[in-house]
This record gives sequence, structure tokens and C-alpha cells, in this order.
Amino acid sequence: MNTTSLDVLAAAQRLQQQDEACALVTVLRVQAPASARPGDKAVVTADGIAAGWIGGGCAQPAVVKTVRQALADGRARLIRIAPSEEGDVRELEDVLEFGMACHSGGTLELFVDPLLPRARLVIVGDSPVAVSLAGLAPRVGLQVSVVAHGADATRFPDAAQVVASDDEDTLAASIAPGAFVVVATQGRRDLQGLRAALALRARQVSFVASERKAQVLRAALVEAGQDAAAVAAIVAPAGQAIGAQTPEEIALSVLAAVVAARRGSTAPVKAPAAVARQRPRPLPELPPMAGSCCDAGMAPSAARPEPAPVAVVESKGSCCGGR
Repeated sequence: MNTTSLDVLAAAQRLQQQDEACALVTVLRVQAPASARPGDKAVVTADGIAAGWIGGGCAQPAVVKTVRQALADGRARLIRIAPSEEGDVRELEDVLEFGMACHSGGTLELFVDPLLPRARLVIVGDSPVAVSLAGLAPRVGLQVSVVAHGADATRFPDAAQVVASDDEDTLAASIAPGAFVVVATQGRRDLQGLRAALALRARQVSFVASERKAQVLRAALVEAGQDAAAVAAIVAPAGQAIGAQTPEEIALSVLAAVVAARRGSTAPVKAPAAVARQRPRPLPELPPMAGSCCDAGMAPSAARPEPAPVAVVESKGSCCGGR
């Protein structure tokens, strides 16, 4: 049975719904003889072709190798598979050329477009910061799961998943590994929340707490038998230094740090307080303003004589404060 483009796209959608990374590979140009045609498509995972057709056995190893690279860094690629006795790989401007000793002698150009699952943010806790973070995170493309003992799902309308238990075994069966995890328990089941976060095999665990509190809880986790390296990797205090005070501002700072980690950025954000600590530059002394309707022709205040008492007259239309 022939696979149509719609079948290929449906297969890609199914893999996306299952949070499985794949790539859509499309044949752009063909130099005969070749079994593929321009417009042929396939969905390819790191294990091989899942659906569709993009050429025979000679093309597939090069395509699978390229797909694995694209899934690792998220970048699309244009590749050319051409006859070659050496079977080498060359980078020609924006095209990666694979030399293949194929009997057919044809040439294929293909576009490899990675389709990565949405990054997931797991928020542990039902504090005001947790609620604010669950509302903000989907706006930047993160799929949100909330984990809290006895959680009320109506408090998290934007979350894709709400798990009303922080039991470690329950979470391992409910949430796939590799997510970003933020523990925002804020005094309610802090230690259990951190244990739950460590059980998720997260890409990164952050803790909304002071450094002092984090140190005490890290020591308790290690003493209870948690892996010391995993405990030491917990980021605390969570978030970028933006002087945040309200729950909404703290959630924004935490989300900014998650986005930076997701995009591979390690550049620190300077806190506004650092700017405030700079010594202000003295203002230059201004010369007396000649011709002012309020101070015409007068010397600087330090040299002015004490004015003699005068009668107060109501001023109409004065530039110094009239009506």
C-alpha cells in the first residue's frame, strides 16, 4: 500500500502527541536514476524510518545519521547524497554531501526538518509562585505539569497535567524524564517536594528558596540517602536576579532562568541593585540664568543679599506659579 503525504504527516503528529522526537524528511531534487521522486516524504526517528519513502537502502543510512544530529541540536539540514567511490562526507556551503557507492548512480537532495517535543516544565507545589508560574510558562511554549499533594486542578487552568500526589513512585509512572523541574512549595512539604523532584530524573531542578534554607534541606536530603551529586546540582535560589518581590515577579524571574537553561544560555543577568550601588555623578554647577522672569539678572543664591520686605501683590499670569 502506497503511503501518501497525509499518511506521513499523520504519523508525525502521532509521534508528537507521544512526545517522541522525529524529523520530517522531504526529497527536494532527484537526478536519475533514483527510486525517489521530488516531494516524497518520510518521518524518521533516531531508530530509522517510521513512515514514508525517501529512497532505497543507499540513502537511508545517511538520512538516519543526519536525523540523529538534527534531533540533538534542533537545527534543520539540507543534505545531498551523490555517487562516490570514497564514501566521504563534505560540507559545501549550506549543503552536507554524502558520498555513497550506490549501484544506481543517482543523486538525491533532501531537507531534514526536526520535530522536537515541547519542552516540559514540572512545577512542584501549589504556592502563589507556583500558580503564577503555571500561568506564565505556556506563553513561552512550555508544557506544564503541576505536582502537589491534594492539588486543586481549578487553580491551574493553563496546566496540561495536574498530579494531586507528590509520591515518588506515582510521579515516575506519570511524568516522563527530562523535564525542567521547579520546586515552589514555599514552606509546605519542602523536603518531600525536593525528593519528588529528584525522582523525576529532570534535566534541571530549581528550588524557590533562600540559599540558607536550601543548604539545610540539601544536607537533610543527603543524610536521608539521596544521591549527593544530584542534590548538589539543585539550583537555589531559583530564578534570575531581577529584584523580584511579588509572586508574579518571582515567577517571571524563575521562568527567565528556565528559558535561559533551555536555550543553553549561561550569561548572568545583573541585578538592578548593582546599578543602584554605583556612586552618582555630581551634577555640574549651573551658571545664573539671565533673563528669567523669576530671577532676571540676579547672582547665584549664595551671593544674593537678603531681600527687603515687600508687600505681597497677587500675581496674574506669572510664569513662576500663577494661575
